[in-house]
Amino acid sequence: MATPDQKSPNVLLQSLCCRILGRSEADVAQQFQYAVRVIGSNFAPTVERDEFLVAEKIKKELTRQRREADAALFSELHRKLHSQVSNYATLFAQALPRDAHSTPYYYARPQTLPLNYQERSAPSAQSSGSLGSSGISSIGVHTLNGPTPPPPSLLPGQSHLGPGTGDCLRQQLGARLAWTLTASQPSLQTTTSKGVPSAASRSMTRPRRDGDAGGAVEVTEAALVRDILYVFQGIDGRNIKMSSADNCYKVEGKANLNKSLRDTAMRLAELGWLHNKIRKYTDQRSLDRSFGLVGQSFCAALHQELKEYYRLLSVLHSQALFAPVLQLQLEDDQGVNLGFESSLTLRRLLVWTYDPKIRLKTLAALVDHCQGRKGGELASAVHAYTKTGDPSMRSLVQHILSLVSHPVLSFLYRWIYDGELEDTHHEFFVASDPTVKTDRLWHDKYTLRTSMIPSFMTMDQSRKVLLIGKSINFLHQVCHDQTPPTKMIAVPRSAEPLQDAADLFTDLENAFQGKIDAAYFETSKYLLDVLNRKYSLLDHMQAVRRYLLLGQGDFIRHLMDLLKPELARPATTLYQHNLTGILETAVRATNAQFDSPEILKRLDVRLLEVSPGDTGWDVFSLDYHVDGPIATVFTRECMSHYLRVFNFLWRAKRMEYILTDIRKGHMCNAKLLRSLPEFSGVLHHCHILASEMVHFIHQMQYYITFEVLECSWDELWNQVQQAQDLDHIIAAHEAFLGTVISRCLLDSDSRALLNQLRAVFDQIIELQSTQDAICRAALEELQRRLQFEDKKKQREAEGQWGVTAAEEEQENQRIREFRESIPKMCSQLRILTHFYQGVVQQFLVLLTTSSDESLRFLSFRLDFNEHYRAREPRLRVSLGARGRRSSHT
Repeated sequence: MATPDQKSPNVLLQSLCCRILGRSEADVAQQFQYAVRVIGSNFAPTVERDEFLVAEKIKKELTRQRREADAALFSELHRKLHSQVSNYATLFAQALPRDAHSTPYYYARPQTLPLNYQERSAPSAQSSGSLGSSGISSIGVHTLNGPTPPPPSLLPGQSHLGPGTGDCLRQQLGARLAWTLTASQPSLQTTTSKGVPSAASRSMTRPRRDGDAGGAVEVTEAALVRDILYVFQGIDGRNIKMSSADNCYKVEGKANLNKSLRDTAMRLAELGWLHNKIRKYTDQRSLDRSFGLVGQSFCAALHQELKEYYRLLSVLHSQALFAPVLQLQLEDDQGVNLGFESSLTLRRLLVWTYDPKIRLKTLAALVDHCQGRKGGELASAVHAYTKTGDPSMRSLVQHILSLVSHPVLSFLYRWIYDGELEDTHHEFFVASDPTVKTDRLWHDKYTLRTSMIPSFMTMDQSRKVLLIGKSINFLHQVCHDQTPPTKMIAVPRSAEPLQDAADLFTDLENAFQGKIDAAYFETSKYLLDVLNRKYSLLDHMQAVRRYLLLGQGDFIRHLMDLLKPELARPATTLYQHNLTGILETAVRATNAQFDSPEILKRLDVRLLEVSPGDTGWDVFSLDYHVDGPIATVFTRECMSHYLRVFNFLWRAKRMEYILTDIRKGHMCNAKLLRSLPEFSGVLHHCHILASEMVHFIHQMQYYITFEVLECSWDELWNQVQQAQDLDHIIAAHEAFLGTVISRCLLDSDSRALLNQLRAVFDQIIELQSTQDAICRAALEELQRRLQFEDKKKQREAEGQWGVTAAEEEQENQRIREFRESIPKMCSQLRILTHFYQGVVQQFLVLLTTSSDESLRFLSFRLDFNEHYRAREPRLRVSLGARGRRSSHT
């Protein structure tokens, strides 16, 4: 029976090594120590491994929650806890390689990451197989590509020991080591054994290998790790330096590295390049005051991310500097030596920096995309990066966006709740022009900066935000209404801007939209109530319709009757105060007297610029004075349009007035001139031409009054009643004026039509003057004949001859001259008729080619009996064909 020492696992294992190799115990010392490590690396889960698995899961969860500082603190405390426990289980577990499931970023590492190293020599493999004691460096090299593989065989044909044997040996060996630890404390020293090289020996400069270039010194992996840790901070290392020409980090040419280490180092150096890019941007922009609050918030968000990155680097530095090699020299009676070490490797750094690298890449991309941007444009650039399928990247960008958008929300809430705009660096999408006067506040002072509208806000939301603050300022400065905005807006102001930022990005259609809509509706409603109640906006609109658009018929007719003697005079002889007195007389004599005094005092007379040969009809115009808030709707441009429309309507009304006088003259002259039978043909010709003109003017008046003014006014009134804000009223009013001007032939596209229509009006005036001249000559002739007959009767009554031969000859001569003048009168009327019909035909041709359907139908009504169609071939096209032709042209 063997003694207990002869049955110990160490003795049996040493004997096995001697028998297999066929050497003595002194010659197999190195293989014996390696066999002890193989037996100790059991793959079955142990209590110690479960503890580390839980620790790594805790650190991974903290990192996922963006609590890198807590993860670093937990790692350090866990390391200190294990350094205080002096038992065999802790020490032996640290010497064992970890399995793949203890890697913190195992699941996050992409499977396509090429991390396979080339085969190394036996000492290199042994050194790389050592593990850290705790914290970040607890990741083994082999854990990157799956579970730790079994060590290679020492000799061909060598078989591995079973797991059961490994457990038995470890338990017996653990008992001996535990007894040794209770007897004496292990000392920190460098392992001098050939089998297990220490970290100090790994960090020493190795001599060059066979085949290396002469004079080149091989750089160890530990030296590369130190350089990489400096590169992570943007500091050049001994062997890795920044190349300004290539704008990247490069390994020194004199450094002798194999391709695997060089590639891994270059991949890690990219983290330093990304750090430098972000740090350069923040350093430049942090000192730039013109960058604005949004830009400073963006820099603060980048600084916050870099701070978390620096915390990770501090943990890595602590692993490299304060986790020295622990060498435990435990010798039993067979002289067995056990050692373990804790160090960082390039592959461990590659795994630990995978997620930070992704974050820095995202930040660097944001920095590139945000170059030259500020304010809302910068927020839009950041928001563009939230549209990604990567949850971690989207979470990072949303966190940055919440910080960047905080100044934008501060501007927004200050604007919509107080009407104040403190945008020193022009970052907000609402712009203010301090040079604009109060009367143009609504139109010109506040505008939208389209480039500064954040992409997470719609154009409709931006327009409502603009209108809210503009309405508050309009009430205070123009309407002189000092009601606090808190009484206008029933929605309470939010006290948590960051929570509002979260609402903005998570529920743009409900929470944030609700606040904007509530403030918009309340403010706009209050403004419209003030305009209608205090400033009588709707009453002024109806007054303009009655007086400037000739809606008050009795007033216009009576005014025209009173003004006829004055306006028939040359324009240079008119005086405005005389015309103003006539205007007041017309007001007092008609229903206009029942209007509000506020409206009547705004009604006035205006004389246009006088041209040579103008009469009073050409320069007279009514005017309506507007000021204060009402001038926001009735701007100077609008009043100039009203002036043009009034002149057109006034001239058309005058044509109707002239034709009425012509018809009256016909009725009177027909009775008076019955005794001149030779003059009946002239009267008949005048009557036909006048009737033709009356039809034309009546159809034009019907078109202007009903199809243009009444229909447009009804549409305007409905839109004003349904308007939600002042902009809607202004837009509806401008659309009304635009329709009236275009359909009254006052726009630039209808200039040819307007010229023809004015030519028609001129022919009506010409007919009046011609008829007056003809009738005056006929009445004079009638008067002479009556005088001759009266004189003849008087002489006969006195008993004398009625006429002498000379007087009778003179009378007959005058009658013959009058009868000879009648053909000239008829000829003059025929020329006038021919010219008038030619103008009307040309006018009808232009109407048929108009793009406005109402104008094409007007041509049909003007020529309802096809009188002009028979004379003009261009009018012999059907109405549908006219529309198709005009659409093609």
